[in-house]
Amino acid sequence: MFEALGQGLLANLAPSMLLLVLIGTFAGMALGAMPGLSATMGVALLVPFTFAMDPTPGLVLLGAFYMGAIYGGSFTAILVNAPGTPSSIATALDGYPLTRQGRSEYAIVGATMGSFVGGIIGVVALIFLAPPLASFSLRFGPQEYFWVAMFGLTIIASLASGSLLKGLIGGLIGLLIATIGIAPVGGDVRFTFGDPMLQGGVPLVPALIGLFTVPEVIRLIALRTRDAQMVDDSQKKASLFGMVKDILGRPVNLLRSSLIGTAVGILPGAGGSVANLVAYNEAKRASKHPETFGKGEIDGVIASESANNGTVGGGFIPTLTLGVPGTPPDAIILGVLLLHGLRPGAELFETSGSLVYTFILALAVSAVMMVPVGLIAGRGLQRGVMALPVRYLAPSITVLSIIGAYAIRSSVFDVFIMLALGIVAYLLQRVGIGGAAIVLGLVLGSIAETGLVQGILTSSGADMPWSTFFTRPISLILIAMCLISAVWPMVQKRRARRNLTEAAPAVAADRAEND
Repeated sequence: MFEALGQGLLANLAPSMLLLVLIGTFAGMALGAMPGLSATMGVALLVPFTFAMDPTPGLVLLGAFYMGAIYGGSFTAILVNAPGTPSSIATALDGYPLTRQGRSEYAIVGATMGSFVGGIIGVVALIFLAPPLASFSLRFGPQEYFWVAMFGLTIIASLASGSLLKGLIGGLIGLLIATIGIAPVGGDVRFTFGDPMLQGGVPLVPALIGLFTVPEVIRLIALRTRDAQMVDDSQKKASLFGMVKDILGRPVNLLRSSLIGTAVGILPGAGGSVANLVAYNEAKRASKHPETFGKGEIDGVIASESANNGTVGGGFIPTLTLGVPGTPPDAIILGVLLLHGLRPGAELFETSGSLVYTFILALAVSAVMMVPVGLIAGRGLQRGVMALPVRYLAPSITVLSIIGAYAIRSSVFDVFIMLALGIVAYLLQRVGIGGAAIVLGLVLGSIAETGLVQGILTSSGADMPWSTFFTRPISLILIAMCLISAVWPMVQKRRARRNLTEAAPAVAADRAEND
């Protein structure tokens, strides 16, 4: 292993390979920053260009592009509230409020350093823990995936900081949207209203753009101004070094979120769209000041970006060792491996160890390159967006949103879905129901439904098929996590209320003395 690892390191230090990683990282970042153009789409579009290349540089280019695309989604999530990829949903929750406070550069630095740490930890796990972690992922059946989705839905309690009832209503709306189309198990056609275009369901990316971006465009047009400044006065003295030092001074959040991303990435089908939300919830739950999340808390940005880049390395663990893709882009890269006659498994590491470790270490090199490239490109983009007048910014965002929604399936119908959901989201925001809870229900709804139905079908021979959801060891652990995650926000609120009550006499005494 260590000999192949050394060969892979030397291969990555070659100037031609470094240039290839740089090109892949920058191209991935550019595509990820375009709303709607997901990492999966970008990797798929890049595959034909790798056919004429040798296996090693071809895989390196795809891996670097994938790593850069996951990070690139944070730019538009922070600057214009438009998550470039589904993996950046949680990034927008605190990244855009930071922009509205004139602290977008601080948010971009946080996203960059979080992505760097998450990418490195994911690669380290891929190198040293691939076989045992891949074997563990095989123990997850439909029941476990159902409880993973339930655990994700408990995040609504954290997202709904204003009103739990409104958060639950938003989550229920998302779950209802997820039921549109042909049922994943059984093939029943539901809520299509006779339109064949809805048989495939509501596509995630157009829905994501509509729920997050369109309401902001409407708000910009209605106000004809924005409350974001070029640079906030309180941030003028903050140097780049100071911001980086502040971000790296939060090692617990960085490490915890990166490990969550790696663990979720190992589970086939989960990916960054789940990992960033789970990590965000855990960061808020562990915070001493959870009330600041959703209002411009840098820890929320760090948690989301650390987790989604951690899924890159985590997702390749089952892909390279078992041939089971951890995320959708992994499935495409797995196909490239098979096209070159390389079959995943222990034999791949033995017979093609140099190629495999060159590819793995290229992911780490890409994560390192994201820091200088991302800070330069991100800060430049930040200054450009902040300096752009609203009369140009709103139409620009609208055009990019339409292109992103159309590009998924080359369908005008998807554009109308985006606009319809955007208008509904804007109206719901007026009554206090945010888009984050709706997106959460939409993302996790199909996972929960598939796990529930498949779990019952696979246990149909038992006297009580439902019992398998409550008797499997991993399911019991996940149930305990669900209960803790659901109850914890209420415990925090009660604790904060008690502290406020205890502090009230002291505050009153201080005021009396001052008077």
